[in-house]
Amino acid sequence: MSAGTQSAGASIRLRDVAVRYPGADREAVAGVDLDVPPGAFVVLLGPSGCGKSTLLRTINRLVEPSRGRIEFDGTDVTSTDPQTLRRGIGYVIQAVGLFPHLTIAQNVAIVPQLLGWPPNEIAARVDELLALVRLEPARYRDRLPRELSGGEQQRVGVARALAARPRVLLMDEPFGAVDAIVRAALQEETRRIHAALGTTIVFVTHDVDEALRLADRIVVMKDGRIEQDDTPLRTLAKPATPYVAELLDAHDAVRRLGLMRAREAMVALDGREAIARIDGGASLRDVLSMLLEGADSLAVVDAGQVVGAVSFAEVRASLIASER
Repeated sequence: MSAGTQSAGASIRLRDVAVRYPGADREAVAGVDLDVPPGAFVVLLGPSGCGKSTLLRTINRLVEPSRGRIEFDGTDVTSTDPQTLRRGIGYVIQAVGLFPHLTIAQNVAIVPQLLGWPPNEIAARVDELLALVRLEPARYRDRLPRELSGGEQQRVGVARALAARPRVLLMDEPFGAVDAIVRAALQEETRRIHAALGTTIVFVTHDVDEALRLADRIVVMKDGRIEQDDTPLRTLAKPATPYVAELLDAHDAVRRLGLMRAREAMVALDGREAIARIDGGASLRDVLSMLLEGADSLAVVDAGQVVGAVSFAEVRASLIASER
């Protein structure tokens, strides 16, 4: 792959993927079927030990499945050389793992160098990526990891994972070691980068708020199996099992939505095509119900005038803000 190739997300398809660790009395991943469309942002959500990180690592074969099939764009990758496979997949973990003796530029350049990119293209790509993660290239390029904060190091980790324009980016609890303010900033940067590049992202977290903030789809796991695979909106509003409802505190969330009003959550229309209308005094629970019927966005009306718009993004933001 050359430096000029544009990133575009790959589809991922898992069929009957299972993992049993040696000596274990049960499977860590128990026959999972999962379809991830190109360019999706899928979050694997669940408590420690539910199998989410193990499942993530089967995708780049850091964990070899005991059985099952894993496909990228319809091609089975279980017979591919693992090292070759991993060079085409971005991977970000909580312990960033930057090489301490290499500069930031050298850390970001590792995979393009392994792939034989020309030096001038590597240098341009490093600067492009540092700018993308909002680290000024001239200021950070020649620094060592120890000279950066934890949040800055995590940004470099994301840049390094994206260096060879992978079509898939795997992120395993990447922001768990930073404080809440830095974590929120990194989450926003990740969403922005995803929107800009269209890379397929599979993201692991045990944090419900993080999952709601980031995901296009949430895959809730328990005991190595998928309990629910759905949009954040439907997962919150219509949990498939009591376990999902308890994990997301869904009943309490719906109660809180009943206390918040559309006019409190609305934003400017900004060119949105909001065909359906809702009264500004309606609860966000009512908003949620209308969105579930298929509307992308609702026009908020007060005194007969359209005064704003509300969509799932605003419902989600209001719900998260209510928990602070």
